[in-house]
Amino acid sequence: MVHTELLTDAFDRVRGVVHAATAGLTGKELAIRLDSEANSIAWLVWHLTRVQDDHIAELANTEQAWTAQGWYERFQLPLPPDSTGYGHSSMDVATVQVDSAQLLTGYHDAVHEQTTRYIRELGDSDFSRVIDESWNPSVTLGVRLISVISDDLQHAGQAAFIRGVIRRR
Repeated sequence: MVHTELLTDAFDRVRGVVHAATAGLTGKELAIRLDSEANSIAWLVWHLTRVQDDHIAELANTEQAWTAQGWYERFQLPLPPDSTGYGHSSMDVATVQVDSAQLLTGYHDAVHEQTTRYIRELGDSDFSRVIDESWNPSVTLGVRLISVISDDLQHAGQAAFIRGVIRRR
């Protein structure tokens, strides 16, 4: 299996967990926070998708699906269009509410499509290209992609855990 197939498989797995964690939940359930400082499923899925959208768009030198495809307007969140959730306060987390899981998965699917399209265009030599020299060691394209997958899987797993708690209540 080549690099692009492995990365595509990893992003497919993120997508699968996102869909499983949100399937059949109401807007109210998606907004549940296990305590006053906890993240909701809605925030976790929105955030992991926003970070993926932001990072992949930067790598691919394209506009984010969030703005290019009108997702910012569809979500109608009281947040700036460039917000990804990084550094959000508990109050910010509470503002990320949706009417349905379909809005979250629709946005995630759009970002997934852009991500996998970009990955399919990469050659093996692209993965060692340095994209950020502010770290020691410098960050390569391959390391950045793995970082996005790692972050996405952690947040998707958190969303799945919260779903389990909600369904057991």
